[in-house]
Amino acid sequence: MDKIEAIFYIEGLSNDKKALESAVENIVKELKGENLVEVLEINPEDIMEGEGVLKYSAVIEAKVRGTFEGVVNAVLKYGPAIVEVLAPGKIELDSKSLMKILGDVSLVMGKLMNKFGSLAAYPDLSEVPEPRIGYSREEIESLILDDRYIRYRLVIEVSGKDRASVEETMKKALSLEGCLINVMALEGSEEDGEFKGLLAVELLSNFETLFQLVGKYAPVAISILEPEIIDVTAGELQNTLTDLGGFVNELTSRPVKKALMSNQ
Repeated sequence: MDKIEAIFYIEGLSNDKKALESAVENIVKELKGENLVEVLEINPEDIMEGEGVLKYSAVIEAKVRGTFEGVVNAVLKYGPAIVEVLAPGKIELDSKSLMKILGDVSLVMGKLMNKFGSLAAYPDLSEVPEPRIGYSREEIESLILDDRYIRYRLVIEVSGKDRASVEETMKKALSLEGCLINVMALEGSEEDGEFKGLLAVELLSNFETLFQLVGKYAPVAISILEPEIIDVTAGELQNTLTDLGGFVNELTSRPVKKALMSNQ
């Protein structure tokens, strides 16, 4: 497999210039000793002063080269605001390797969400139409061959007011994320006025949506059913890695933002 070359734009924000300078120095030091990917160039930009609570900002540009697995794990570690993929124009991933990488993503994101809170938040879904569930074999083959969709299964931990509301919410939420639902099953029980259980779903979606779901929900089980080989363009890869970095950034920055808001 061709190695991926990319530029990470790692952003730092602070209300304290000295603290930000120290943070930038530490990130540069970590990048220089990085083993997940080969770091080709590091360019820390000058700290800028703006307005608002977090008025100091800095960006570190890091040009890296590595396997898809290495680049994904580096994104999980550094949480870049933007990932710019330089090469190659397309990569091919076998489903078994992709499942392992998605498992790593789920594990890391699950730990972050246990510490900082959930990522999956939706507006009122009462007006969202009921999504279709179930597709014929002919339809599935067309989606995979013509639209480059992936068919996969996820098992997600869920909770809510009651079984019916959880099922209704998850149907509509998954549809809003851009998935087609082929099969859906919910198991669980109600305790102390709250339903808790496991939702097993078989979904069809593009590569980017698959990664977004794993990043947002940290499923306890992931299985890719077809195709065996998945081709991913540089644009899709760039969007996927940037989204993943954004998820990490969103979670890890919550304590700082919360502390600053409470001190206003």
